[in-house]
Amino acid sequence: MRRGLAERWRRLRYSAVPIAQCAVAAGLAWYVAHDLVGHERPFFAPIAAVICLGVSLGARLRRVVELVVGVSVGLLVADVLIAWIGSGGWQIALVVLLAMAVAVFADGATLLVAQAGSSAVLVVALLPPGDSGGIDRAIDALIGGAVGVLVVAVLPTDPVGPVRRQSRALLDELSAVLRATADALRERDVEAAAAALRQARASQPLIDGVRGELRGGQEVTRMTPLYRRRRKVLGRYTELAERSDYAMRNARVLARRAFVALGDDEPAAPELADLVERLATAVDSLTGQLGRDGERARARGPVLDVFTDAEELTRTWTPGPSEAVMLAQVRSIVLDLLQATGLTRAEARHAMQHAGD
Repeated sequence: MRRGLAERWRRLRYSAVPIAQCAVAAGLAWYVAHDLVGHERPFFAPIAAVICLGVSLGARLRRVVELVVGVSVGLLVADVLIAWIGSGGWQIALVVLLAMAVAVFADGATLLVAQAGSSAVLVVALLPPGDSGGIDRAIDALIGGAVGVLVVAVLPTDPVGPVRRQSRALLDELSAVLRATADALRERDVEAAAAALRQARASQPLIDGVRGELRGGQEVTRMTPLYRRRRKVLGRYTELAERSDYAMRNARVLARRAFVALGDDEPAAPELADLVERLATAVDSLTGQLGRDGERARARGPVLDVFTDAEELTRTWTPGPSEAVMLAQVRSIVLDLLQATGLTRAEARHAMQHAGD
């Protein structure tokens, strides 16, 4: 109970600035459209502002364009039709059908299509037949979108914090997959290996989450001069995201080979399980450096130690076919992690060649 409450407070704390942005943007959009422009019921302005902002960041400028075009399409279709057919259940169905069909034909973007349909519903459901003002409502949507962009520029979120949190979650998952695989090998547990493989295969949303936060952070640095110097940090996280993705793919292959080997009752040396466990610890070392910009290089030592251990192991032990595949995946993950610390591929390979010298 206490842990669940703490998690809810943590989510609220992380979302505080985006929520404040939405609130400020909605109120300001209404003020501009109602008090300055003079529209009597500019409900599309605050709606547009909130939709353009959202609680998470993304391609906001494109979202503004999609929103305005979607609203305009929905209003055009609805304003034309309700004057002829009136309002009601079947009228809403027909108007939404036509508005969304036009939006799909015009562009097909998800927000554009959804906004065309919802705008058409609002017009048919809330406005009486013969009501004019379609152009005013499109202007309200444009005002809301512009206010949303302005609020992001004036009250920006931290472009790096969400990326760092999502990157930690991804690396934590990578470490968990490696530990689960090591435990399965150590206990010769086929079901545990299968569970580790399922966990690795389910990691794609975390990878997509890192990339989404990166797009949002890059957008903030483009729109807000105060944060432009953070572009270099985001560039390092972009490389980290790519290498973490590759490392997770290799961990997936490692878990699958462990599952096959155990299922076929092939040998798996206890030293191999220990090696995979140490690789998980090296991932934890990299995760611990993410809050310290520019100090990720400190994780290279633990990562290289894993490679050194792998090389020493092969000098005293001849691996079987599956064991050789798993060792190859350990080496590949080491290469990925070294690049995640900021090394180029050539530098990482050079470091591995001279590990233990």
